[in-house]
Amino acid sequence: MKTEDMIGRLAAELRPVRRLAPPLRRAVAWIGFAALVIAACVMLFGPRHDLMERLSRPQEAAQLAFALATGLLAAIAAFQLSVPDRSARWALLPLPAAAGWIGSLGWGCLAELARQGSRALQLDTSWGCFGFIVLTGVPLSLSLMWMLRHAGPIRPVPVAVLGGLAGAAIAAGGLSLFHHLDAAAMVLAWHGGATLLVVLGFLGLGRIWGDRAGARFTAA
Repeated sequence: MKTEDMIGRLAAELRPVRRLAPPLRRAVAWIGFAALVIAACVMLFGPRHDLMERLSRPQEAAQLAFALATGLLAAIAAFQLSVPDRSARWALLPLPAAAGWIGSLGWGCLAELARQGSRALQLDTSWGCFGFIVLTGVPLSLSLMWMLRHAGPIRPVPVAVLGGLAGAAIAAGGLSLFHHLDAAAMVLAWHGGATLLVVLGFLGLGRIWGDRAGARFTAA
C-alpha cells in the first residue's frame, strides 16, 4: 500500500474524541451522585430520632462536618490528580479535613469520658456500621474510579487511595444521620476502622491499576 493511500485510509477512519469536562465539574457530578445515594439510604432507614439533639453537641456536629468535608475534598483531589498538568500536591487537599475528623472523634471520646465515665470507652461489635461503610463506600469509590478510567492511570495509586477515602468518608458521614452508635470510642473504632480498611483496599487496587497501565504502555 502506498504511503498516501495508507494516510488517506487512516484519516477516513478517524472519529472525533469527546473532550472530558473540567475536573471540578466532573467532581461535582460525582459528589451529586454520592449525595443522592446517601439521601436514599437516609430515607430508606429513616433519620435517627435524636439527630438534632446529637448535632447540637459541638463534637458530633464537627464529626459529621469533617467526615463529609474529607469525602468531598478527596473526590476533588482525585479528579484533579487524574489530569497530567495538575500538581501532585493536590493529594494534600483532604488532609486538614481528615485530621479534623480524627481530632473531632478524639474530642468526642474525651467529652463522652467526662460525661459517662468508663462507659464511654466500652467497645462492642457493630457489624451493621462496618458493613454499611464498606458496602456503600466501596461502590461509591468504584464509581469514581470508573469516571477516571481513562485518565486515572496517570497517577493510579493516589487517585485510587483518594477515591477510596472519598467513598468511605461520605458513607461514614451519611451513616451517622440514621445509625445509633452513641459511644464515641465505638464511633472511632468502627467508623475509623472501616474507612481505613476501604482506603487500604483501594491502595492495593491502585497498585494493580498502575501495574496494568504500565504493562500496556510497555507492550505498545
